[in-house]
Amino acid sequence: MDLAAWLRRLEGLHPVEIDMGLGRVADVAARLGIGKPAPLVFTVTGTNGKGSTCAALDSLLRMSGRRSGCYSSPHLVRYNERVCIDGRPVADEALCEAFEAIDQARGDISLTYFEFGTLAAFWLFQRAGLDAVVLEVGLGGRLDAVNIVDADVAVVTSIGLDHADYLGDTRDSVGYEKAGIMRPSGLLVCSETDLPPRFAAEVARLQVQMWQRGRDYTWQQQDGSWELTGQRGGAPGRVGLPPVSLPRDNLATAVQAFWAAGLDMPDAGIARAIAKTSVAGRLDARRIDWCGQSRQLLLDVGHNPQAAEFLAGHLAQDLASGQAAVFGLLSDKDLAGILLPLRGRFSSWAVAPLPTPRSRPAAELAAELERAGERAMTFADIGEAIAWQLDHTPVDTKIIIFGSFFCVAEAILWLDRQPGGGN
Repeated sequence: MDLAAWLRRLEGLHPVEIDMGLGRVADVAARLGIGKPAPLVFTVTGTNGKGSTCAALDSLLRMSGRRSGCYSSPHLVRYNERVCIDGRPVADEALCEAFEAIDQARGDISLTYFEFGTLAAFWLFQRAGLDAVVLEVGLGGRLDAVNIVDADVAVVTSIGLDHADYLGDTRDSVGYEKAGIMRPSGLLVCSETDLPPRFAAEVARLQVQMWQRGRDYTWQQQDGSWELTGQRGGAPGRVGLPPVSLPRDNLATAVQAFWAAGLDMPDAGIARAIAKTSVAGRLDARRIDWCGQSRQLLLDVGHNPQAAEFLAGHLAQDLASGQAAVFGLLSDKDLAGILLPLRGRFSSWAVAPLPTPRSRPAAELAAELERAGERAMTFADIGEAIAWQLDHTPVDTKIIIFGSFFCVAEAILWLDRQPGGGN
């Protein structure tokens, strides 16, 4: 089977899409002989900020001369984006070989799509003989498939409300689930400054050594550049860093996690690694030639209140242009919480359904936006919504395309089909 056929098969193997627990995936990992996919493992969880933190850590590892692997989810356009070795997505053939090995080993054990993919990443990483891997948790932490591997450095980016059906509807319950990636007497780098009680209790119970943002590491603005102060080589240290568009809290956390693992390199190397860090679909600035004019777009996968608040802060810094929205959201997301920091920000909202049964209907999105005093229009798909905004807004208006991963993925696919491209 080719990769597309394998992915179709994996989608139908397990009776439910999400089945929290480590028993089944750990049994198959043991049959495959997958213990630890590399000598050094970073496991990263958090409500927001995982993607940019993982990308920065991977960049730091490679810039320091180490071979690294990075596992993340979900993907935007191609499944291969989830499994990168030495900064490049693995080939279709490698994934198919991994899926075949897992299928043979699992016997009658049923695995979810995500569990199959996680084991494939670990299998490929182990065979590649890497120095280090960065593993992004898919959901929560304690019962996520990634957590079958003991992290040398656990990283928690933020603790907020999301996925309430699985993680609970309080920050305390979410924090407890995310604390599950920690290990007794292990190392933790935590960007969350407001620790929920159960999370703090787990840190104490496990006697974890924690570096916490705001207490053990922090950053300060210096004109366009910025400076990180943290714990470096067992003593206070600092490094100057270049201007970036990604969240500095996340990039600072990646550098502190790099240091916490006992790694280092000259300041210039750290600065270059951070400057090279990018994440498709996260504050992703692009341009398109439209009707003979160059237009600005910004793509962002922010799909919960915390992410929307960060996006609102980022947009507030741009006073030179108007802004219009293209928006699509899944039905289980907190629309009111996302809308709150963005009210009054856009001249108009173009909303559309997403190519998944989990999509919130466009008419429902528009009705909620209009009740909040926003101007909203519905379209058949994300591409049609982008085209309308480009056709009906002044040339200096920036089009902000955000919401679900599905929304941004549809935008990227639409941009790739345009004669003017999107770069």
